[in-house]
Order: sequence, then structure tokens, then C-alpha cells
Amino acid sequence: MQLLLYFCFSLTKLTGRQDDSTCDVETIDDFNNKQLFPKLQTLLELDYFRFYKVNLNKPCPFWTVSSHCGLKDCAVQPCSPVSSPSFHLIQLDSTKMSHIYFVLDQLQICKRYGCDEETREALLNWSKHDDEAKLFCVVDDEESPDSQFVDLLLNPERFTGYRGPEVWRIWNSIYEENCFKPYSVKRPLIPGAGVEAKKFYSWLEGQCVEKRAFYRLVSGLHASINIHLSARYLLEDSWFQKKWGHNVTEFRQRFDSELTANEGPKRLRNLYFLYLVELRALAKVLPFFQQPSFRLYTGRPEEDQKHKELLLQILQVARSFPLHFDETSLFAGDENETAKLKEDIRLAFLNISRIMDCVGCFKCRLWGKLQTQGLGTALKILFSEREIEALHTSNDRRQSFKLSRQEIVSLLNAFGRISTSVRELTNFRSLLNEGK
Repeated sequence: MQLLLYFCFSLTKLTGRQDDSTCDVETIDDFNNKQLFPKLQTLLELDYFRFYKVNLNKPCPFWTVSSHCGLKDCAVQPCSPVSSPSFHLIQLDSTKMSHIYFVLDQLQICKRYGCDEETREALLNWSKHDDEAKLFCVVDDEESPDSQFVDLLLNPERFTGYRGPEVWRIWNSIYEENCFKPYSVKRPLIPGAGVEAKKFYSWLEGQCVEKRAFYRLVSGLHASINIHLSARYLLEDSWFQKKWGHNVTEFRQRFDSELTANEGPKRLRNLYFLYLVELRALAKVLPFFQQPSFRLYTGRPEEDQKHKELLLQILQVARSFPLHFDETSLFAGDENETAKLKEDIRLAFLNISRIMDCVGCFKCRLWGKLQTQGLGTALKILFSEREIEALHTSNDRRQSFKLSRQEIVSLLNAFGRISTSVRELTNFRSLLNEGK
């Protein structure tokens, strides 16, 4: 039996129009690899985007994690003030900006009308409630005393050896409890389970476009992470060196159409769907970053301005993509039903972000939290069209749409991971061709 060297890249497996979109794989590959990927990698090496604040010591809220990964490659190296000349300023700015807009508003109110301590506390609680009502991810890492800044360049996402029942439990909890699927419908995981696969996809196609899209986003994120682990796999571990590189066997086990009972190509299609959704979010959020008051603050004004110009250039490239995902097809029904559906999806994704605290490998937890927050930020953007359109008519203190430094860093880095996955598919295609 011939190995399907083009198992998920052939004209019949992974080409042509994407489901739930008007785009095709070839257009995405060409756009990403030639126009967006190189610029994005340059941006993510800048100080503003390389430092991410995260609490890796939060307990799992759903079950008892018996132990953390003891493998040395699971460890995360936190930052120290000497990591970068601008790190200390970034640290101070991150803390300061998280509350500045609200504080300014409340100071004006209290100055005009007077506020006792009870009223001040109530206003803070109201603001906290209103802010959380718009969130798709848990964000208490930003203010937690247990949080630390991590240099993402020194802690790259790659295969650490973390695998087995605990990893299975994480993903199973995400799919089974947060993707609106009844327990009677089983995901097609075992090769040869044709009846289950037919039943599953019959159920999925019967869902509304919003729930179908939600499942595809989760599946696409899962696929993207698996590509990263296959592309940066520990190939050699000796006393004098470690060698990381592409593991074609691992890649095939996750995506080969024969080895996965035709699930591999579906997973990769979902990766492209995820790419389109996050790309659309980048295009739509451009007005926020175009505001004169917005800065990529690192304490070096001239460099900050140059880096902002690079970011705007990347967002302009994103906006120039000819076949964007049309988010207007989502939540287009009855207003009350739409509001409930949107809230259900927000809460489901919020729950997924909490599950990331159950990951036993600290490096995997770091990148899992970052990428779920990045996707959550993208969804926040897509669900905030009116607020973004109103940016040019409101002053800084009256804006209802804001992004924290944490959201900005996660948004760009998460898309950088997806962009890298699309680029890595080209590398694996070449490696498979060499093995003909």
C-alpha cells in the first residue's frame, strides 16, 4: 500500500474552498507565506510582544492535578529586570494601564458629585462586572501577585515529552463539555469508527453556523498546536546537545488521512478556518491601533513609534486580504436568541480558558493560556463592531472598546502561532516529497 505522500495536501484532500467561508487554501498559503509571515516574525521579536504576563501556579478549578510534569523541557524560565533594557518599564506600564481609563472616569464623577468609600467600592464592582461581561478569557493573571513576565523567545513552544492520559483528559474536557455536543454523539477518534464519524458529522452539520464555527475554531487550535509540536520535536537528546526539528512520523500520525480515518484533512481545514477568523479580527481592529494616543510603550519613544508603524503595516496587509471571513453571517437571527447564543459561546470559551490551568506541563500551560487568550481577544474584536466603529467619534475616556497590553500581546502572538502552522505545512509538504 502506497503511503499517501500528499495525504492532506492533494487536490482532493486540502485544496479549494473552505467550509463556512469563501476562501481557498491556495490563496491563504500564498498570502501568509509571502506577505504576512515574514513581517509578523519580525514584530514578535520586539520587546513589547515578547514579554507575556502569566500565572502558572493557579490550581486546576475542575479536578485535582496529581503532579506537574517533571521533565526539564516542561519548565518555564521567568523574566528578571535584566532580561531587556525596557522590561522594567513594560512591567510598570502593564500594571498602570489596566485601570487608568476607569479610574479617570470615576475621579471625574466623584469630583463632581462626591463619593464616599462605599460608593467608590460599588463603582469598582460595577466596572469589574461590565468588563467581565465582554471577556472570553480569564484575565486575572494580569493583576495576580503570583504572575510573572515570561520571555516568549526564551521559552518557545515545542514538544516537551508531555503526553498520555492527562493530555487526553484536557482535550476531552474541552471537546466533550464545551462544544455543545451531547454525550450520545461520539467524536470520531479511532480509525475504522465509520458509523460514529457519520453520526458525528451529521450532528455537526445540523448545528447552527455559530456552534459549528465554534467547534471548528477549537479543532483548528488543536491542529495548530499539534503542528508546532511536530515541527519542533526533540529528535536528539544527548549529554552534549539537544536537536529539535521536524518529525514527519509524528506529523503523519496526527494528520495522515489513512492513519486518522480521514480526520487529518478535516483538522487541517479547521486550522485554515481559524486562520481566517483571526485574520479578520486583525483587519477589523486596525482603527484601534491607528489612534494617535495608542503607543507600543517600552520607554523608548523613537523605537516605539517605528514599532507602531510596523504593526500598522502588518494590519494593513491583513486588511488587504481579498477573501476575508464574513462574520456578518454569524448571529444574524432573532435579537433575543442571538444574544443568548452569543453569551453561551462566550461562557463556553471562558470555561476553556480555565481548563488551561489544568495542564501539567508549565511550558504547555504557558502557550495554551496565551493562544486561548489570543483567540478570545479575536472573538471579542469580532463581537465589538459597533464599539470599534465609534472609536473615531469618542474621546479616550469615553471609549467602550479597549484592549489591554495583555490582550494585544496574546492576540498577535496567537496569530503568529497560526501563521507559523500554515508556513510549517509547506515545510512538511517538502519533507514528504523528499521521502517519495
